[in-house]
Amino acid sequence: MRRRDLARSAFGLAFIAAGVLHLALPRQYRAVMPRWLPAPDTLVVVSGVVEIAGGAGLLVTRTRRTAGVGLVLLLIAVLPANVEMLRQHRERGGASWGEALLWLRLPLQGVLIWWAWRLSRPDERGELA
Repeated sequence: MRRRDLARSAFGLAFIAAGVLHLALPRQYRAVMPRWLPAPDTLVVVSGVVEIAGGAGLLVTRTRRTAGVGLVLLLIAVLPANVEMLRQHRERGGASWGEALLWLRLPLQGVLIWWAWRLSRPDERGELA
């Protein structure tokens, strides 16, 4: 197995696991939904399903490109929840190390977007597999 295949598998499985957590622990995710978003319970379920579908889609050559686009859009869509986690942490007067991690998470979202895009595109030889 090539490094790229291993990275794609790990990335896909991580999204599947995250999606399962959204469905298994919806209250945790509901708690960080910005108040201005409509239907937060529905959005938690939809984001979990999209994570599972996107992660699984990365593992299948035929669906890889579409899965990558879906994951990129999902990662952009959940950015407000990441900002909300930081806002809530600061409001509660949480530990400074926790705040630092939440600040670091924001640019990490860009890295995840790049990985989702890169791992869903053909490699240097034009192969998707």
